[in-house]
Amino acid sequence: MAAPIVQLRNVSKRFTRDGFEIVALDHVSLEIQEGEFFALMGPSGSGKSTLLNLLAGIDRTTEGEVEVLGTQLARLNESQLATWRNAHIGYIFQTFNLVPVLTAFENVELPLLLTKLNKAQRRKNVETALELVGLADRMDHQPRQLSGGQEQRVAIARAIVTDPDLILADEPTGNLDARSGEEILQILSTLNRELKKTIMLVTHDPHAASFATQERHLEKGILTEAAVAAV
Repeated sequence: MAAPIVQLRNVSKRFTRDGFEIVALDHVSLEIQEGEFFALMGPSGSGKSTLLNLLAGIDRTTEGEVEVLGTQLARLNESQLATWRNAHIGYIFQTFNLVPVLTAFENVELPLLLTKLNKAQRRKNVETALELVGLADRMDHQPRQLSGGQEQRVAIARAIVTDPDLILADEPTGNLDARSGEEILQILSTLNRELKKTIMLVTHDPHAASFATQERHLEKGILTEAAVAAV
């Protein structure tokens, strides 16, 4: 059996704010297998986004080990982490995080500017990613010319344009209406089922979590034991 794509071993994360210690994650251990669509549920402030940031190498643990794709992230310096992240991680944010003065094409191309691909190769990858999310006809539009759902689809295209091994989605439907949210969840499901992408979704929405193949819950930084296979 292949090793899990994600392994968290006894991970804790604490912050100090106004002289008080805040425990965001409390001795969390977790494994995610390659090809899983994994939903992590929990209310706001439960530590979900903190856990995603640890998996992406954006933040570091207070205790414990984070291993992703066989790499122990604590052993990488900031420069190495940035290179590793661009090669292996696709990150989808709740707030889209698009550059307003760039077109959809240019926003999606951004991660590829850090690679060795030439201009023609970059164009092919960007066009493929935008086609996958149904926005091939919007590539010359700026974010202000797009709906919220379209902006999030551009953000998904940007996350997958480097063909990442792991897609991290932080409340990707949180700023969308029900119809647009459903479209985003269908895209993520297609990426998982047809392209075999491993996805880690954090959400407080049971409907969003129902698209996943595995579900766990975080409550005040503590991960519940029972994993539930989605219907």
